[in-house]
Amino acid sequence: ILAMTKIKTAIIGAAGYTGGELLRLLDHHPQCELVYVHSNSQKGLPVISVHPDLIGDCDLVFTDQVQTEGIEAVFLGLPHGETKGFLENHSFSDQTVIIDLSTDFRDESNGFIYGLPEVNKNQIQSSKRIANPGCFATGIQLALLPAISKGWVKETLHLSGITGSTGAGKKLAETSHFSYRTGNMSVYKLFNHQHLKEIKQTFNQVNLSYDSEILFVPYRGNFSRGIWITAYFPFEGTQDEAVKAYQEFYQDAAFTFVSEQDIDLKQAVNTNKCILHVQKQEGQLVIYSAIDNLLKGASGQAVQNFNLAFGMDEKTGLNLKSIAF
Repeated sequence: ILAMTKIKTAIIGAAGYTGGELLRLLDHHPQCELVYVHSNSQKGLPVISVHPDLIGDCDLVFTDQVQTEGIEAVFLGLPHGETKGFLENHSFSDQTVIIDLSTDFRDESNGFIYGLPEVNKNQIQSSKRIANPGCFATGIQLALLPAISKGWVKETLHLSGITGSTGAGKKLAETSHFSYRTGNMSVYKLFNHQHLKEIKQTFNQVNLSYDSEILFVPYRGNFSRGIWITAYFPFEGTQDEAVKAYQEFYQDAAFTFVSEQDIDLKQAVNTNKCILHVQKQEGQLVIYSAIDNLLKGASGQAVQNFNLAFGMDEKTGLNLKSIAF
């Protein structure tokens, strides 16, 4: 890529949480030129009227017009189920890199590649159509892929995960109100979360014979951002063996790290990292996984995929951590 020419980029559906995070990342990305920012609900309004923290950074105005000519990269932040129809009505060039943040193409239909760089880096680098993974899916897959690939998981897999309120999106709902969330915990979509489909797909990619049941308990957390996953299964090996296998699996990963000391959620919040901790206890291998649901779980990973698709260093524009608390 020529250092001089910036990549002409558009964001479709930029009024929500993930769209706003994309704006914040791309506005400061050294190789990106944001040509336009699309929103049907906010058309004609300055971007800073919806994302006021971008004052002094972004002087774009939301448009409801979709320009396809001359656009080299487009990020789709549309509601689940709307992307397919959008792409039928607006045809981008075959050379335009399209990164979709919805669930619509995560089954790798219509020529899309599943955008989990830790397993599909080579395919992403040569693809123009990338389906960005779900947030819970990212945290769970990264927690378990090394174990699945080794064939260690032989029976029902028990998982729990807790997500911040931004995971529910920007539209108001009773369970995302401050008065509901604060000091509160609740379970939703017990054992049938929509991300299980893409998780099983990747597990089968790294281990064709994997067919164990996955029992996942998702919790709504009383904090705004971050995802914490706890997974465990019977394990006959040693803790050292497990840690070594995990570190080897992720040795080339730009953002996934295996910590030998205990971890906490704030280490991963405001970063594009997934931080893992593996320990053996009571005959079980226990894995903790921490990510930021809006970054590695959505917009940060989308920018990581953008970097890969354009031959840049994966970390470009994603060296984010400035706060610990």
